[in-house]
Amino acid sequence: MSSSFICSTCGETHEGLPTDHGWKLPDVVWAIPEAKRSSEAKFNSDLCQFGEHHFIRCVLKLPFKEQPGYYGWGTWVEVAESDFYRYVELYDKDGSAEPPVSGTIANAFPGYPPTVGLPVMVQFQSSTSRPTVAAEAGHHCLASEQSAGIDNRRYHEILVSTGSLGGP
Repeated sequence: MSSSFICSTCGETHEGLPTDHGWKLPDVVWAIPEAKRSSEAKFNSDLCQFGEHHFIRCVLKLPFKEQPGYYGWGTWVEVAESDFYRYVELYDKDGSAEPPVSGTIANAFPGYPPTVGLPVMVQFQSSTSRPTVAAEAGHHCLASEQSAGIDNRRYHEILVSTGSLGGP
């Protein structure tokens, strides 16, 4: 494995292997032709509204079993309109004491069975951290990986599926 990577966000080379992968928009919004996207949806790097759909950018963490830390999926989650606006109210504050809100994943994770529409719980965080996502137990292998963690073999598979590493 390579010991450095070129960051898709900043374009700079970083030491180590990528420990996250994210999407700039929910899949349904990304599918809008670029010329029409900004006129049909309102979005920034943390929030997106498309018609009656409301999305928050979150992190779904998979703990590593054989090293410190976690692999983070920077995913968009569709939430109820009222939960979206509550998050907007708390955006500059600490929302970690708020009760979790339900939502559904809005991105297709490479290397997994279908994830779009997967039910999850979203926990708001402090103003400097994105909300975290918990897959509902029993619904998907993501829930098992979140609970049990991932070993280095699975980490490698994820890096290959995201295009961060070449195949075996």
